[in-house]
Amino acid sequence: MNSEYSPTYYNHERYQAKELSWLAFNERVLQEAADITVPPIQRLRYLGIFSNNLDEFFRVRVAEVRRLATFSSATEQVYYKHLLETIQKRVIELQIHFELIYLNALNSLRKHKIYLVNEKQLDEKQAQYVKSYFLKKVQPELMPQILDEKHPIPELSDSSIYLAIKLHCTDQIRYALLEVPTERLDRFVAIPQLKGKRGRAYIVLENIIRYCLPKVFRNLFSIERAEAYTIKLTRDAELELGDGITQGVMEKMSSSLKKRGRGDPVRFVYDEEIPEDLLTFLHRRLSLGRYDSLIPGGRYHNSKDFMNFPANGPRYLDVAPMPPLPVPALHEHSNLFESIRHQDILLYYPYHSFEYIVDLLKTAAIDPSTRGITISLYRVAKNSHIVDALINAARNHKTVTAVVELKARFDEQANIEWSKRLTENGVKVVFGTPDLKIHAKMILIERMENNALSYYTHIGTGNFNEKTSQIYTDFSLLTSNQEIGKEIAKVFDFIQHTYKRHSYRKLGVSPHTNRPQLIRLINTEIDNAKAGKKSGIFFKCNNLVDIEVIDKLYEASQAGVKIRLIVRGMCSLIPGKAGLSDNIEAISIVDRFLEHARTYIFSNDGDPIYIISSGDIMTRNLDRRVEVSAPIEDKKLQKVIKNILELQWNDCVKARILDSEQSNRYKPLKKSNRIRSQEAIYQYLGSGKMPDMTKQKNKKGGKK
Repeated sequence: MNSEYSPTYYNHERYQAKELSWLAFNERVLQEAADITVPPIQRLRYLGIFSNNLDEFFRVRVAEVRRLATFSSATEQVYYKHLLETIQKRVIELQIHFELIYLNALNSLRKHKIYLVNEKQLDEKQAQYVKSYFLKKVQPELMPQILDEKHPIPELSDSSIYLAIKLHCTDQIRYALLEVPTERLDRFVAIPQLKGKRGRAYIVLENIIRYCLPKVFRNLFSIERAEAYTIKLTRDAELELGDGITQGVMEKMSSSLKKRGRGDPVRFVYDEEIPEDLLTFLHRRLSLGRYDSLIPGGRYHNSKDFMNFPANGPRYLDVAPMPPLPVPALHEHSNLFESIRHQDILLYYPYHSFEYIVDLLKTAAIDPSTRGITISLYRVAKNSHIVDALINAARNHKTVTAVVELKARFDEQANIEWSKRLTENGVKVVFGTPDLKIHAKMILIERMENNALSYYTHIGTGNFNEKTSQIYTDFSLLTSNQEIGKEIAKVFDFIQHTYKRHSYRKLGVSPHTNRPQLIRLINTEIDNAKAGKKSGIFFKCNNLVDIEVIDKLYEASQAGVKIRLIVRGMCSLIPGKAGLSDNIEAISIVDRFLEHARTYIFSNDGDPIYIISSGDIMTRNLDRRVEVSAPIEDKKLQKVIKNILELQWNDCVKARILDSEQSNRYKPLKKSNRIRSQEAIYQYLGSGKMPDMTKQKNKKGGKK
């Protein structure tokens, strides 16, 4: 079992439990949904993000704790059982908060003449429309199942919501189960506006079903009254691939994916208004265990669908557009290769366009000098131009190799299909090894220049995904540095021949050199501080939970090294604790873009070292994945990274302080220093001028 835990992890005086830290992060998302200065449609999206995050949290992290609670030693089980209880309590608190924010968000929409109505609020015209829509669109998709004590309840998909139905018939009480067909029909259905009202009206799909509930059963029963309550089951998402080597990798993965749908339940969410007899029946027939989380909630579940709430109406109801900014250095020469050969290029999405990377591959595909392209693919977009460019390169007789990670969680099936398509079109597909996820973000282009082979390299912090690049902040380094190119070639060689061990001078490469490099660089700062030299550490990452690195940062703090941390998600390190981490400060930023870049800066006695990385400071990223960290050596690019991080550190609109209480307090707001970092970064990258952080003004947004 791949666990981040170590025996020392249970020391609450020294480490935050990563699951509770994650819940604190999701509370920050909920804070954005509660913020009345956030546009109404965006507030609904935050509710959807919160819900989607929570689903994955149970499928992955709570599922792991359940397994540990079952199979660990007796002493450890006490810890895990207590942790599960704490998680349950905290999730219920957040769920209550969610319901209040949801009602407030609906009220905000109503003020802007957008109405989300239920089946009891329909006027005559709307009722007729709903009945007609039900008969034409909904009823053909419904397949109710009558439940009894003799037959098992069918396997419930954890991607769906269900209506648990209680039928009051003339002869008896009957129970039924109905999957809401949100995979085939829109969750939010536009209906005629209320009589005498202006604006737009919507109803959710399950409320259409509720309104027409007796018709679901096609007049087979003498129904006096029918009630429907939403339920949702979340399952363990762990995949068991086994140790056999005779079965093909894709066949093993496909088989394991089928088993995922039958994974053990880890959470059962239900409408708190559900009758006790129906709830008891479901609990018994679903065989929910002692470690399964039973979460009472409101009427609606799968609120992740709010991420796709129709964005109709005036533009002020949604976030203002921030079109990608041009990168002048990529337009100064006749083609991209000349631009990259002239100087290193640093892209920062979504402020810059991901189309530059697509264009690079499209250019290489038809470039007479290009001999080969090698790329690592972890998550790609549904309609991937990256994949199209690779196929076109193969058709133009380039040697194209794609390392496809089949174990990219929840993208496994998509990556199987991509692998088939790439192979069918002449691309060599490599899957790596069962024990190491290939998480590095690499492209290596080989060109013949002056009768010699030259490398052009991409190393990034985010996936080659056109969709996520529009909402995730990530760095991409484009370089013609030949030493870096040769070392990336070594990484690709290691992926295909894991028995080989390579040496690296420029790069940090997990599972071999990233951890030692990180520890060595922190030790240098410790030595410098003790010697009275300049020292300092500035990290930005998604998660900081590796115990060895945390202990080393504590040691650095105690030696006098000033440490600043920007951690979006899980942070097991406790900042600002007397005698332990006095010199460590930490913040987290949640705003319209998801902060995803991993960047590490070391003062190094006045000659700072800048690193971008594909991996977070987690045990899995350091020891059980192929990750690549690359130095940023160009002084101009170093300044860009420093300025971006300084703007984020000075954010006092969307930054929260990370502390031992996990209170999610906003950084104090100073009228003369009101920085909202994502807007300030956009201005900085567009103008090339760093805002004056003592006088910066900002559009409204932030604390309530």
